[in-house]
Amino acid sequence: MKNVFYSGFFAILATTAMANADTMITKSSAHSVSETIDRMVAAVEGAGAKVFARVDHAAGAKSVEMDLRPTEMLLFGNPKLGTPAMIASQTIGLDLPLRVLAYEDGDGNVMITYRAPTDMAQAHGADANLEVFKMMTGALDNLTNKAIAE
Repeated sequence: MKNVFYSGFFAILATTAMANADTMITKSSAHSVSETIDRMVAAVEGAGAKVFARVDHAAGAKSVEMDLRPTEMLLFGNPKLGTPAMIASQTIGLDLPLRVLAYEDGDGNVMITYRAPTDMAQAHGADANLEVFKMMTGALDNLTNKAIAE
């Protein structure tokens, strides 16, 4: 009986992990990681949003004598979107401001990834069909498309 329980439990965990993997939206960039993030900064600021932080994970790894392929994260937002999202579910503040990650994969391709706002909403018990999450989805799609455009 224990084996059936554990098998079922691990099957649920595996399904959850695969479902969570679907919450990430990944696009290919023709630019370097640094240039992709530079272009993302320009797109964010051009849209009237604010960049809060830029994190160079590879530099952090180097500071502790470890190697990591180029990997940078940009943290940005706009209270006009973030505030209504947090009104819908205050715990969504754990995932805001928004962030994107640009990285070089093992094959040398540069990718940009972000979490789907509708999945973020669901994770916090908010109605993913609210207009604010549709607006976030459109904004992230447009901003990342500008960052990766040739």
